[in-house]
Amino acid sequence: MSGNIDSVALYKTRKILKDLSSKSGKGTELISLYIPPKKALHDVLNNLREEYGTATNIKSDSTRNHVQDALTRTQQRLKLFKKTPENGLILFVGALRTNGPGSEEVVVNEIVPPKPVQTYLYRCDDHFQLEHLMEMIKEVDIIGIISIDATEAGFGILSGDHVEVDEVITSGVGGKTRAGGQSARRYERLREMNLSSYYNRVAEHAKKIFLEQYTIKGLIISGPGPTKDAFIKSDYLDYRLKNKILTEVDGAYSGAEGVREAIDKSADVLADMRIIEEKKLIQRFLSEIHKEKSLAIYGINEVMDAINRGAVEVILASEDLNMLKILLKCKRCSTEKSKLIKRTEYVQEKQEILNQTCVSCKSRDFNITETDLIEILEDLAGESAAKIEVLGSKSEEGKMLLSFGGLGAILRYKIN
Repeated sequence: MSGNIDSVALYKTRKILKDLSSKSGKGTELISLYIPPKKALHDVLNNLREEYGTATNIKSDSTRNHVQDALTRTQQRLKLFKKTPENGLILFVGALRTNGPGSEEVVVNEIVPPKPVQTYLYRCDDHFQLEHLMEMIKEVDIIGIISIDATEAGFGILSGDHVEVDEVITSGVGGKTRAGGQSARRYERLREMNLSSYYNRVAEHAKKIFLEQYTIKGLIISGPGPTKDAFIKSDYLDYRLKNKILTEVDGAYSGAEGVREAIDKSADVLADMRIIEEKKLIQRFLSEIHKEKSLAIYGINEVMDAINRGAVEVILASEDLNMLKILLKCKRCSTEKSKLIKRTEYVQEKQEILNQTCVSCKSRDFNITETDLIEILEDLAGESAAKIEVLGSKSEEGKMLLSFGGLGAILRYKIN
């Protein structure tokens, strides 16, 4: 996936996958439906009507009712579409427990996938068929990085917004001697032999990591000039990896620090990688923070206020923001009350809410809904023509955003 992905859609898809992967049905009553772009919706609806008829043969009353309810909800959702979306459509529908036994409610999860669905699939099972979607959102462009000097070599993997330093090995090669004469020549010959052995080990590690453990699209080699150049020009590196070299970077560092430096210095080559886009956003945010007339803000209240005033150009939200808005609505008088909480506080907060009474009519009977804060921000951004970007939390840039509370914004103009 490249840098032009819809980061909010990807965030929501990952959240749905995480949630549904832990769900199971009482019987074979959970529907998974994958519709390719060229599949006519009226054909799909006909198939579902046939499945509804077949479901009448299910012996268990509860399973039969759950399957037919899920099929009905699936058909209702499909009828909202005039035609199949450009990338197709994925639906996960089924009766899921909201509390204990007997609390099942039919839930519809609709996903417009990030890339075209390849094969039509209808499955009714005791779990959702998530594997195909998981494959679709995997990062396909994996870049390998070798950062090498005469003392150590680091091996890194760049995939989307994630950088991983897979391994660092040391050379065991001593520095150059200042002595003269035969001892100096003997020392240099020994040093060259040790360097050759070290280069062989680097090449073997590269082969193992970049050809066996991962399938890389390209390779970046960085480090101080002479060692890096000697390694590249020699025949140590497997020809399959040599053919994948995207760029050679003159750097000041090797090892783990050199891997990160290589990414920074390869921005042009990696322009389509998500991490480069995130770096640019965070660098712009940080540069604004330090200006006297700053156009950067952070914090939930500050960002929400700026959005409501139409002053936000782009919202920066961490995928680990983990905030929910809980909305209580009294079933008797419809009085509403809302609260923003951390996701980890949800169970405790919900229990406290259930012990409260309505401020208007003293009823204890509430409807409770919870909405992810990022989804709320997405709606607000749409109303004010702002952009929203969800940033990964594993990169250096993602960690920087988390240090500001996981939420920031760049403004169109300065506000008081």
